[in-house]
Amino acid sequence: MTDSPKNVLLIGAGGTLGRAVHRALASRGHQVHTVGRTSGDLRHDITDPAQIAALYEAAGPLDAVVSAAGSVPYKPLADLGPDDWRAAFTGKVLSQIELVRQGIAHVAEHGSFTLVTGILAREPIVTGAAASLANGAVEAFVRAAAIEIAPQRVNAVSPNVFTESLDAYGDLFPGMGSVPLERVAQAYVRSVDGAQTGQIYRL
Repeated sequence: MTDSPKNVLLIGAGGTLGRAVHRALASRGHQVHTVGRTSGDLRHDITDPAQIAALYEAAGPLDAVVSAAGSVPYKPLADLGPDDWRAAFTGKVLSQIELVRQGIAHVAEHGSFTLVTGILAREPIVTGAAASLANGAVEAFVRAAAIEIAPQRVNAVSPNVFTESLDAYGDLFPGMGSVPLERVAQAYVRSVDGAQTGQIYRL
């Protein structure tokens, strides 16, 4: 348990990763406010900048914003059309950029943002081009934002496929191994409770 409990906004709390992150942060004594499109303490769609603004107004003052959400299409490259690329950008890049941009005014002076990317930013797979593009864009944004929003901090967690999800997705990641959800969740703890900024925690 931390000596300084924080007021944390967790986006994507109802998903596989979000539930693990929720448990890890709550075990540290933090007050975690859950956000989702259809479940959670607050119901907002972060692909809509107007809903992000409403979310921050509803949430009140915060110490940390944590994202465990981001959707991208998976298709062979030849089948990816302009709408797919836009969906990847809106679903994972713009949504998280807006969380930071709008959140600067709502997060404490020494507060933090933790975004989510993924292994496809550095280890591409067949059908994963849109995800690779989105993940790489988020990571580049984190490094750029870190030098502008200080003393607020921003990091990203970039995990491999989850061990718990190998039955469903393992065939897409041949020979790439996996990472347990608990370890990924601890990277979020590191970002929220640590002092680093501009980091990509690769797992």
